[in-house]
Amino acid sequence: MSAGEVRDFLERHGLLARRDLGQNFLCESSLAERLVDEAQVSASDTVIEIGTGQGVLTRALAARAARVLTLEVDAGLVRALRAEACLPGNSELLHADVLEVDLVALASGCTPPVRLVANLPYSISGPVLRRLIDLRDCVEGWSVMLQREVAARLLAQPGSRAYGSLTVLHRLTVEVDRALELSPGCFHPPPQVRSSFLRMRPLADSPLEPGELPRVERVVRAAFGQRRKTLANALRGGDLDPPASADQIARALQAAGVDARARAETLAPERLVAVARALRSGSAA
Repeated sequence: MSAGEVRDFLERHGLLARRDLGQNFLCESSLAERLVDEAQVSASDTVIEIGTGQGVLTRALAARAARVLTLEVDAGLVRALRAEACLPGNSELLHADVLEVDLVALASGCTPPVRLVANLPYSISGPVLRRLIDLRDCVEGWSVMLQREVAARLLAQPGSRAYGSLTVLHRLTVEVDRALELSPGCFHPPPQVRSSFLRMRPLADSPLEPGELPRVERVVRAAFGQRRKTLANALRGGDLDPPASADQIARALQAAGVDARARAETLAPERLVAVARALRSGSAA
């Protein structure tokens, strides 16, 4: 499908690419096939796709996988796709908002192995990426199209400006690989930024204990919530549960072997886990 065919499809149904939904439609079938390769989709897989668009990637996925369950939030696109019977028989189109649907229940109800592929609107990439982490026990992995700057955050190293809470949460739970870089011309309408396609797989040996992520996440978000402050001050002003006093925070940092004057962006993910565990031990003491 070319950019012209994308425009024709929209015009036939009185539709426009919606800026409020961050719609930039993939318009190269050969590229879609390469994305399927990079996502490591196999013939036995059930694939959950986020963002059907005009079905370019959906058709490529359906040609490889056993089944595709594809989610589209735009009611106009859903009507158009159904009216033109655009999608293969082994795909199912759902009118759904990825920020509202229960992804864990959806994935758990699919025949394994399950993979997820998404062309995410850049405006909601952060919240969706966090939700995908919760799928790590019920999918083989997920591959996501992102704004290049967001991809850089997931791949950042401690000490860099891009390193933040989203980086840490991913490092503790999944392996992240950059698969492809895409230019604006691969989409219609062309976005103002370049895009990256990342592949993620749950870690076989996560440093986290079972059920530990929510508590660690609370500490990590507090630590990065005020990046210019020292870690001790950021934690004092953060939303910890249970709350910790200045003395408790000081003792926890000492127990974790972390300088209270350090900033969160300088610490490896494992050090932040150590801080969270020390705070937990201190609150239980």
